Amino acid sequence: MTNEFLRLARQRGYIHQVTDEAALSARMAGGALPAYVGFDCTADSLHVGHLLPIMLLRLWQRCGHKPVALLGGGTTKIGDPSGRDEGRQLLTAEKIEENKAGIRRSFASFLAFGDGAGDALMLDNAAWLDGLAYIPFLRDIGRHFSVNRMLTMDSVRLRLDRDQPLSFLEFNYMLLQSYDFLELRRRHGVALQMGGSDQWGNIVMGVELNRRVDGAEVFGATTPLLATASGAKMGKTAAGAVWLNPDRLAPYDYWQFWRNTEDADVGRFLRLFTELSVEETERLAALGGAEVNEAKKILATEATALLHGREAAEAAAGTARATFEQGVAADTLPAITAALPAGLLDLAVAAGLAASKGEARRLVGQSGLRLNDEVVTDLAREVTLADLRDGAAKLSAGRKRHVLVRAG
Repeated sequence: MTNEFLRLARQRGYIHQVTDEAALSARMAGGALPAYVGFDCTADSLHVGHLLPIMLLRLWQRCGHKPVALLGGGTTKIGDPSGRDEGRQLLTAEKIEENKAGIRRSFASFLAFGDGAGDALMLDNAAWLDGLAYIPFLRDIGRHFSVNRMLTMDSVRLRLDRDQPLSFLEFNYMLLQSYDFLELRRRHGVALQMGGSDQWGNIVMGVELNRRVDGAEVFGATTPLLATASGAKMGKTAAGAVWLNPDRLAPYDYWQFWRNTEDADVGRFLRLFTELSVEETERLAALGGAEVNEAKKILATEATALLHGREAAEAAAGTARATFEQGVAADTLPAITAALPAGLLDLAVAAGLAASKGEARRLVGQSGLRLNDEVVTDLAREVTLADLRDGAAKLSAGRKRHVLVRAG
């Protein structure tokens, strides 16, 4: 158990930086060690951009250790400035609670929760942040932070370099994240914080705060920032975020997201987002020509199975085969209901095939929008009851994105 996690994490590409790898490895030899990743509650579902730290927590648990998912019920009230060009919109307490419930569902497929030594634990930093008294916090915690150093952090420096406002509220975020680590170690014995590489500065501050306040040795590790081979941000499409919860994104659409992976990313994504052996991922990554499409289908099915279960993944793969290889619309395609007749451009937006009516018009101009497999050329085209086939019309953008439209 001592080195298995670090060996596998390095092998699969999960680890970017570690504060003291040798000391962490030695600490892990002592038994099930708690480690955490924090997730702010800014939406009611996590998305593909969160998957890498989730997969790291999953591997941590598979190697016999205790994963802790920390929900930012407290810090969400401020907002993390990391990677932001402007301040986040502040959410109401009711909205944060709603988002927390959705995020809990996002974790259900990845971690085994319970009361055992190696079972996952879900916590909320509102438990200790909401009751903080300002003057004692400044005296006991704030005195350990250098403003000079805080100004050098990327999350702060980039905003200031661009002459973009950074509120005092956001400036405090890194103090609260560091304090989270202190409280988690005191309350639950957490010895490791993990997160994206944009969090490195905040994580190191938390490591140092534990040492300065309590003389405790804790550790930090980051995952690499992930982008596609073409430089696009991971987890975003023209239609928006690739959500993990099925009420935000159907399993079929999730499968299609992975099926549309760029050729150059297939091997890397197989290592990061499936649990196939590294040897098998290398074999699939070496496939060329038309065979790479088979590797993409395996990636899509394995990634979807981790989130939605094997049955849903196989159903999505079967729907894709029926749609693309047999030219028919299957009942398992994502569907919307609409009062018919309705404008085709409006339906394209409602179905998530276009982000706006302007984008839908461009799709029509590029012959990229189809109704029941026929190219649409008329911008004023309406979908009527006469267009339904077996109770539904198939609306398509490009070759791989399809939605059924039913009357409702």
